[in-house]
Amino acid sequence: MMGISELIGMGIGSNDQLYSITLFVTLLCTCIVIGHLLEEHRWINESITALLFGLCSGIVIMFITNGKSSRILKFDEQLFFIYILPPIIFNAGFQVKKKQFFRNFLTIMLFGAAGTLMSFCVISFGAKVLFTNLDIGSLKLRDYLAIGAIFSATDSVCTLQVLNQDETPLLYSLVFGEGVVNDATSVVLFNAIQRFDISHFNSEIATQFAGNFLTLFITSTFLGILTGLLCAYLIKKLYLGRHSTDREVALMMLMAYLSYVMSEMFNLSGILTVFFCGIVMSHYTWHNVTQSSRTTTKHVFATLSFVAEVFIFLYVGMDALDIEKWKFASDSPGKSIAVSAVLFGLILVGRASFIFPLSYISNFRKPTTQKIDLKQQVTIWWAGLMRGAVSMALAYNQFARSGHTQQPGHAIMITSTITVVLFSTTVFGLLTKPLVKLLLLSSTHDLKHMISSEPASATSFVMPLLDNEEELEADNESGNIRYPSSLCMLLTTPTNTIHYYWRKFDDAVMRPVFGGRGFTRLDSGSSADASLH
Repeated sequence: MMGISELIGMGIGSNDQLYSITLFVTLLCTCIVIGHLLEEHRWINESITALLFGLCSGIVIMFITNGKSSRILKFDEQLFFIYILPPIIFNAGFQVKKKQFFRNFLTIMLFGAAGTLMSFCVISFGAKVLFTNLDIGSLKLRDYLAIGAIFSATDSVCTLQVLNQDETPLLYSLVFGEGVVNDATSVVLFNAIQRFDISHFNSEIATQFAGNFLTLFITSTFLGILTGLLCAYLIKKLYLGRHSTDREVALMMLMAYLSYVMSEMFNLSGILTVFFCGIVMSHYTWHNVTQSSRTTTKHVFATLSFVAEVFIFLYVGMDALDIEKWKFASDSPGKSIAVSAVLFGLILVGRASFIFPLSYISNFRKPTTQKIDLKQQVTIWWAGLMRGAVSMALAYNQFARSGHTQQPGHAIMITSTITVVLFSTTVFGLLTKPLVKLLLLSSTHDLKHMISSEPASATSFVMPLLDNEEELEADNESGNIRYPSSLCMLLTTPTNTIHYYWRKFDDAVMRPVFGGRGFTRLDSGSSADASLH
């Protein structure tokens, strides 16, 4: 609670703090209502709605305070990473269609990990060369590397809101999975840059950097899987639902958050940890709880994620007009515009530098129906051009650790980051739906299915997890699927082979111990049913 109280920007008394919180929550409610009223016009998605409403609120606050402030709360990257980001990433893992995600896992990791590293190199090197000529201030090598990590973090929410994961499963899975892995990779890169002494960069430092990066990646994933399995085992053995479904829901929420804070405590990637924890919980834990708990958890996790996203974009919109950030950059507006333009150009080039080459590699020896065609490659490239809250939080961490910077170079980087986030979210977000129509739709009939006329709210992404398992079982039972007979098939059909042997191991070892579909003790929460069982 002390950390939250320090974020209040208006006054230091308890009443002033309550006024600030009350006003901000009121703005959140108003933003949700306005977003609902705009649902029929999906050219403006929820992210843009919250961003624009935050800008309007900031203008009003500036008039009320006579230009002294444009926001109610002070942004703290620790608040973002500790309280706001975990529910968003966990819900992404909890609601993901695991079949499509793991079917395209190699391509997703290729884009999300290797691609982010390539984009990081392009942006860092480009910034080092071009910013030197602009003379924006004293930036060190660590700052340029941090810029590469900051602007490699994507925000593909706008594209996901107009893609249908049933009609375009391959494209949706790639955009969704790459976005999550991309954010995790960017944060891991950023944290690794902060730890290493790169003033005397050499081959030994580079080797240590690469080793540290891989260790963080693997260890974070393992911690998330271990925590999810522990939660599944506890709920299966203790059967908490026979007395109270509240305990089941509470334990799932707390164990998920525990995985994140433990990862951060051990200096790992909390994003990767909580994401894979969500995947494991949806595969095992969710099937061990009662039916009422299943419904509750899906809606609770989706709601928390939705509120967190609205909070982020609303605050970013309000904070974009903060006078203290712009007063240093206003002395040289030409440099600020030039820096923003350079960053846009580097983002475009950095994104293209890996999407098209890696897509070619991914398509190698794949059947035509599973290949990523050029139109889909352009859509994936476009989906990653938007920058959001992760970039903002990393920029604040690097260039404004004490809240606001007094160095002109750092001030320009903060304002340029705000400009990039606002421009990419609004402009690219508004053009996403026309682009999808132009590239992916061949007829009016496809339009009705691929881009739904229904509102793309947070609940539209919540697909019944049971359906995923049923689809998986149906595929296994289908006579049209040819199962690999030996490990030699690994060379020709690696994805199908790994999936086949994993299912055998999962059914024989994992699900009897940790539960899951077909291994649940009870599917209701009443005491009477428990006694009958």
